[in-house]
Amino acid sequence: MTTPDITLYTGVSKNGVKASIVLEELGIPYKVKHISFKDKEQHEPWYLKINPGGKIPAITDGDFHVFESAAIGIYLCENYDPEGKLLPKDPKLKSQVIQWVMFEASGLGPAQAQAIYFAAYSQEKVPQAIERFVNLTKEYYYVLNNALEGKEYLVGNKFTLADSMCYPWVRSHFIIGIQSIDEYTNLTSWIARIDARPATQKGLNVPIPDKIKEFRENPEKLQEHIKYVQSFIK
Repeated sequence: MTTPDITLYTGVSKNGVKASIVLEELGIPYKVKHISFKDKEQHEPWYLKINPGGKIPAITDGDFHVFESAAIGIYLCENYDPEGKLLPKDPKLKSQVIQWVMFEASGLGPAQAQAIYFAAYSQEKVPQAIERFVNLTKEYYYVLNNALEGKEYLVGNKFTLADSMCYPWVRSHFIIGIQSIDEYTNLTSWIARIDARPATQKGLNVPIPDKIKEFRENPEKLQEHIKYVQSFIK
């Protein structure tokens, strides 16, 4: 296994912490470059050479670049997870993990990201868009809840890349107006289980201290954050 030389380029977002959670869970040393959305640093020419899409996260490993959080997670596991901690070596279990990674990348993540934009950050409220994306997010929660029936984690009854990709979205449910997910009993237990993982908690606090708990307990703080984001988001 080669020695990692990783810099994580990230900002305050669900996608960003997916990458830092994987790095922390695998115990990979890394440096952090905080990309400022307010200053539109993600569109700077130097950063576009790392991530042509102008989004976060991205990593450099020496002179090799990886962008998109799912691709980053798979790259890190394939290069720095010799024991198959997050991406099993068994071909069928590995396939199952990657299926859930794709479920998040193509379904849950985009749906909830749109729900967050229309329900929270957009200054023009479009009820039809809010309803569509919030309901779609709930459908993905339902799928996850069913998949967790009788299990502690999504694949092989152990924490894997599948869980690390989906978890940051589900724990933020209240931002889109879903104040309680108690009806998804398997999902709530799963969140609590992952909340208790020290490495995951470290990953959540990159590049700045995590504020989800504060926002959930103090709606005024959440509204302050929303107004701050609205000051520079399109």
